[in-house]
Amino acid sequence: MHTPLSVVIGAGGTGGHIYPGLALAEALRRADPTAVVSFVGTERGLETRLIPQAGYQLHTVDMIPFDRSLGARRYLLPADLLRAARQAQRVIERQGAQVVVGMGGYASAPAVLAARLAGLPSLIHESNAVPGRANAFAARLTPHVALAFEQSRAHLPGASRERAVTVGMPLSGPLARLDRQALRASARRQLGVPAGARLVLFNGGSLGAQRLTEAALDLARRWRHRLDIRLLVKTGPQQVDHARAALMDNGGAAVAQAVPYLDRMDLAYAAADIVVCRAGSATVAELATTGVPAILVPYPHAPGDHQFHNAKVLADVGAAHILRDADTTAEALAGLLDPLLADPTRLAAMSGAADPGTHAQAADLLAAQVQRLAGRVPGSAPYPYPYLLERPA
Repeated sequence: MHTPLSVVIGAGGTGGHIYPGLALAEALRRADPTAVVSFVGTERGLETRLIPQAGYQLHTVDMIPFDRSLGARRYLLPADLLRAARQAQRVIERQGAQVVVGMGGYASAPAVLAARLAGLPSLIHESNAVPGRANAFAARLTPHVALAFEQSRAHLPGASRERAVTVGMPLSGPLARLDRQALRASARRQLGVPAGARLVLFNGGSLGAQRLTEAALDLARRWRHRLDIRLLVKTGPQQVDHARAALMDNGGAAVAQAVPYLDRMDLAYAAADIVVCRAGSATVAELATTGVPAILVPYPHAPGDHQFHNAKVLADVGAAHILRDADTTAEALAGLLDPLLADPTRLAAMSGAADPGTHAQAADLLAAQVQRLAGRVPGSAPYPYPYLLERPA
C-alpha cells in the first residue's frame, strides 16, 4: 500500500519566505501527486492570505519575530520558541509528517525545533545572501542546509558551512519557465504599453515600498510629456489610492499606472525594459533567471543589511546597479535610467550578464532533497543533479 509523502513547511512573514515555500510544495506534488503538504506560520504575516489562497492548509503557532525590536521581551524568546515548537510538534504528529522544511522567517525556527523534538529529519533553505536570525539558529538543529546563493555559505554557523548545498531559489512555474522574448509582444499588449515605448517597472515587493513609490510618482511628473516612456508602479494595497490621486494631480497619469499588486509577474518581467525594486532574495533570483536589467534599492533596515548583499549578487556581475535608499529620488533615478533606456546595447549587456544559475530548477532540487530525507528515491527518470543526492551526509 502506497504511503503518501507527508511534509510540513515552516514559512511566514514576508513573500520572500512564503513564495519559495509554495514553489517547493508545487514541486513535491509534481513528484508525488498524493503528497500531503501543509504549512506552519503565524497570524501576523502574509501567510494568512497567501497560503490558503494557494490551496494549502496553514497551521498557526504563537511565535514572535527574531529581531532586536523586542527590547526586554527578548528574554522571553526561549520560552516563546519552545511553546511554539510544542504547538508545531502537535501539527507534525497529527499529520504524520515524515520531513519538516524551514524556509526562513520567524515561523521556520519552531518548525525545525519541533522536528528535532519529534525525532524527524528536517531541512532548512536559506534564501538570502546573509542568513536571517531564525535560520542561523535553525542551522544548528539540523545537518541538512540548502542555499539560494553561494554567498551565504560564509555567514553560516560552524559545520553548516561545509554541509550546505547550493540549490538556488525555488520559483513558481511561470517564472521558472519564462521565455522573456517569446512573451514580450503579448505582455506589452496586455499591459497597454505603446509600440516603441520603454517600460520601467517599479516593484516594492509584497507590501510595496513608500520610498520607491514616491520617487516613481515624482519621476512620472518630470516625464509626463514624454511619449517614449511608460512607468508601471506596483505600490502595494496600502498606497495605491494615494498614488493614483497623486498621478492625476501632477499629470504623471499620462505616462504612469499605479497598481496594488501584480498577479502575473511573468507578464511584467517580459514587458519591462528595466526594473526598479528592492533586493529581496526572491526578487534577485527572479531577475537573475529572467535576465531583466535592474536598479536595486536595498531596504536599509533589513537584518544584517542582507538586501544589500543580495543586490551585490547581480551588481557584481554587471546585471544591476545599486542605489542606496537615502539617495533614491526622481532626480537620481532619471540620471541612471535616461542613459540606460537610450542605449539598448547596454540593457542587453546587463541582461546577458545575469547568471540564471539553478533557480529555475531549485524547487525540484529541493523537493528531491526532501524525498531523500523521507527515504524515497526522487522520481524514476535519471536525476540531472546526482551530486545533490549525495550531500549533506
